[in-house]
Amino acid sequence: MSTLLEQEPVTTRRARTPRRDDLTPPQPPRRTVPWLLVLLAAVAVVTVFGWAVKKRPAAGEPAFRAAIPVRDAVPVRGQEVAELTAPPMVPRPITRTYATRVIVDLEVVEKTMRLADGVDYTFWTFGGTVPGRFIRVREGDQVEFHLKNHPHNGVPHNIDLHAVTGPGGGAEATMVVPGHESVFRFTALNPGLYVYHCAFAPASLHVANGMYGMILVQPKEGMTPVDREFYVMQGDFYTRGAHGQAGLQPFDLQKAIDERPEYVVFNGSVGSLTGDHALKVRTGETVRLFVGNGGPNLTSSFHVIGEVFDNVYAEGSSVAQHNVQTTSIPAGGSAIVEFRTETPGKLVLVDHALFRAFSKGAVGLMQVEGEPLHGAFAGRVSEGPYTPK
Repeated sequence: MSTLLEQEPVTTRRARTPRRDDLTPPQPPRRTVPWLLVLLAAVAVVTVFGWAVKKRPAAGEPAFRAAIPVRDAVPVRGQEVAELTAPPMVPRPITRTYATRVIVDLEVVEKTMRLADGVDYTFWTFGGTVPGRFIRVREGDQVEFHLKNHPHNGVPHNIDLHAVTGPGGGAEATMVVPGHESVFRFTALNPGLYVYHCAFAPASLHVANGMYGMILVQPKEGMTPVDREFYVMQGDFYTRGAHGQAGLQPFDLQKAIDERPEYVVFNGSVGSLTGDHALKVRTGETVRLFVGNGGPNLTSSFHVIGEVFDNVYAEGSSVAQHNVQTTSIPAGGSAIVEFRTETPGKLVLVDHALFRAFSKGAVGLMQVEGEPLHGAFAGRVSEGPYTPK
């Protein structure tokens, strides 16, 4: 099959010279330029037509233009205020069957919080937490986004939502100085799990200080119900003091440029998902984790020790992989992972770049209670001496 760059040659016949009767008096010579222009115009028309109406792709052949969805305007009914949740919690699934206007109120707050035991850091946050509040909308919803910059903050901020199809993901429309509010609207066209972050220059500094979160655009047909949903987001932090050095630690620009973080953590601090903050489930329950990576630099190798992911939606897409052990999540990316718990005990969430986990903080726990199911794990069945042969 010919491609757009492989056109069949266009051939033309040389015009015959008309025979002239000897009795006919000589005629003045005809001008050939207009005929030449007509001929060139005809060739141009044929060429353009050939480009415009190529053969249709054969069965199974990629058709890029056909793969782009055609989106018709979706009627919007009523409005509601979005439920926003702090990590690791997730807003309730959306059960309505129509699109609506969703009001999102999100405040930027610069505040000093715990990074590790004895270590404080001045975070820049969406909603007072790192990561920022989880936002859940439905495909087709019209989102009216109110971004508020607290009067006590020191610098301007904005928001770039990867779910937005428009300039800067909304960043240009939401730049707001301390003590002001900016409002913009967008339609949630593409279902999936998306990162949002501050993009005010230098964006890398704002993200490094914790300004990221996630927005779920739930498919209009809904998602398979599960028993538990949780919100986990990784980030790397660059402090002037070494890992564990006590006190209020300032940001270290050179370490960030060199990509040498002192801390790599889940949900904004060392131990945020351990001890009393461990995720709690029961055997036999289905679990869905919305996992993101704020960066600003490192790629996460997300793994749950003691589980296999039944489904992984890489980059928060709508296409699942099955029976996955570890999934890569780039900076500014996401993944949805799903599994069922069969065995009581502790499941360990890690970045499988293991020195980040056990030396820099990227560790979380999921406590599973209940009775063992399906004979999935029998534990130790014997112990005794071993003598090599």
